[in-house]
Amino acid sequence: MERQAKNKKGKQSMLRVPNGTGFDMSSVELRKQYRVWEIRNLTESTYVLRFDRCGMEFVAGQHITLGIPGDNQVREYSIYSTMQDPYLEVLIKEVDDGLVSHRLRKVHKGDLLQVDGPFGFFTIDEEKIISGKFLFVATGTGIAPFHSLAGSYSGLNYTLLHGVRLAYEGYERSFFPEDRYILCSSRDELGDFNGRVTDYLAMNEIESDTLVYLCGNCDMIYEVYDQLTSRGIDSDQIKTEVYF
Repeated sequence: MERQAKNKKGKQSMLRVPNGTGFDMSSVELRKQYRVWEIRNLTESTYVLRFDRCGMEFVAGQHITLGIPGDNQVREYSIYSTMQDPYLEVLIKEVDDGLVSHRLRKVHKGDLLQVDGPFGFFTIDEEKIISGKFLFVATGTGIAPFHSLAGSYSGLNYTLLHGVRLAYEGYERSFFPEDRYILCSSRDELGDFNGRVTDYLAMNEIESDTLVYLCGNCDMIYEVYDQLTSRGIDSDQIKTEVYF
């Protein structure tokens, strides 16, 4: 999956590494020896890849680039693990034309990975961690950064809407407190709500001071963004990250 991180105004936010530094960044990263710990299969097509952290410091909500050493194919994945974990984890869904997602599924314990990062600004400002009231909206594997955010900050005041087709795609939902996680399943009635996240939002009030984070496919993000702003949520209160 390709992703663009966008700021609350909807403009693309990018972190660039200057050219002409005189050394190969990928070689530096490989010397850190990011080795696979395990693969945790969640569904036939979705899995969690755990590997060495190598001292990487990141802020919950950021992402990394990941691939196989010697392969010129890498992809961006949100960090799934928490800031306190001694390892890194990413949540990956295999897609039909996803070269990297298929290759990563075949790695074994001890194999090396090509890792770079962290990058991105899909994070929470420090002053808002205690005082802020959050609405997290995700579709599919877009739940990954919220897994990191919720696990990294104890006491965070949030409600998480997770939109999936079928309820079994509520990946590791037991990680979240029951009163903070709402599974919206559009193609069966086994979730907490039968329908899309936009349907749920249309039927429920949202307090005007809520800080909203949207992560998932672009259609959902555009629809929810328009829905919320039309209901009086200021665009400055909405932060988005698009999965393609």
